Amino acid sequence: MELPSQTSAAPGGRSTALAAFSAVTVLFFAWGFITSLIDPLVAAVKGIFTLSDAEAQLSASAFFIAYFVMSFPAAALIARVHSVPSILIALATMVGGCLVMLAAANLAVYPLVLLGLFMLASGITVLQVAANPLAAALGDPKRSHFRLTLSQTFNSFGTFIGPLIGAHLFLKGVEVKEGAVVTDAVRAEALGGIDSAYFWICGLIVALFLFFWFSRRIVDAAVPPAPFGARGTMGALLGEAFASRWARLGALAIFFYVGAEVAIGTQMALFLNSDAIWGQSDAPFGVPLLGFAMGSDGVPGVSLQEAGKAVAFYWGGAMVGRAIGSILLARVSAARLLALSTAIAAMLCLYVVTVGGATAGFVALSIGLFNSIMFPVIFTLTLERAGARAEATSGLLCTAIVGGAVIPYFIGLLSGAVGYAAALILPAACYVLLFVFAIAAARTAPTQAAASATVH
Repeated sequence: MELPSQTSAAPGGRSTALAAFSAVTVLFFAWGFITSLIDPLVAAVKGIFTLSDAEAQLSASAFFIAYFVMSFPAAALIARVHSVPSILIALATMVGGCLVMLAAANLAVYPLVLLGLFMLASGITVLQVAANPLAAALGDPKRSHFRLTLSQTFNSFGTFIGPLIGAHLFLKGVEVKEGAVVTDAVRAEALGGIDSAYFWICGLIVALFLFFWFSRRIVDAAVPPAPFGARGTMGALLGEAFASRWARLGALAIFFYVGAEVAIGTQMALFLNSDAIWGQSDAPFGVPLLGFAMGSDGVPGVSLQEAGKAVAFYWGGAMVGRAIGSILLARVSAARLLALSTAIAAMLCLYVVTVGGATAGFVALSIGLFNSIMFPVIFTLTLERAGARAEATSGLLCTAIVGGAVIPYFIGLLSGAVGYAAALILPAACYVLLFVFAIAAARTAPTQAAASATVH
């Protein structure tokens, strides 16, 4: 869909569309950055509030449960008020979430952290449903795939730098090993880091809100019709999605994939910092790029802050893997590539569980590379086979992202009982189930064209 002629012809119309696309791309970056801050935040709150692993993982649960609560309501909201007003509502909700996080940091109240994260994720859920069609629509329709891919690249970049900055701000001096004591000074500095991070995030979101408010007419004119429209109520779409066997299977696959990916990411800093992995080893500092990013403090072994910075390479592997996967998917069956990726990810988890040691740290970080193509491939394989309308199936699949709220909590319980390395048996089991899904998809012919699929 091209921009309306009056918009394109108006002085500055095209430059405004470019500015609008740039702002949408910043949205992609912002929600990737905010989401990946959960990883160092889990480690930080464990030390700040003296929590168990499972209690600390409630931070991830509070964030990702918003997808379960908000996915279908977000689509209904966009159908009712259109994309740009929905984005404004989402950004306002996120500003509220940041203000709650600032209160949590200044009052040192953990339940407020959970509330703030839920509000942030609720806004991000609406953004994810609204921003993808915006990125595709703002410009020449022939280049829509390029624009969407470019925006998603910035999202991946946000997930890469989030752990680096979060670890720097949240984890200085924080230690969570048995017998370690977090002093009042260290606790105050960590809370101050959380305060600083969400203060600047709040400022960025306010700036984006103002941009979309003042350019709302021009941007809104470029948006394609809302996907729900007159095609069915939210209840009808839910019923249609649940009536499809493949929609249900795809939702389970998304549940286990997101759960495994988030569980590994949120435990990664604690895992790497443990004495059984890198806590008493200087091995990672010998790896040029990794060692530079971690920034050795000169003390033997890997501190929690240094481990938190290494988590960026878990997400960085996913960023690189998406580029490689895009090339491979042009030559290899999507179902076969998914089967290969899930099988390798399961074996890497089992290596960590059975072998351990310093090498297990590098192996665990490499799992991100094989996670990279799983979400989009599961999505498209499901949409091709579901038989239900794409918007109905997509809504159910987005709701299944709640796996990121459930499985991290259980891996927290497991790590508290058997240790961080052995706890990776849970994501290993998730990857095995995803392998079974991939094999089933390879043996089932698509029932609708991939071109009709719309991934939010």
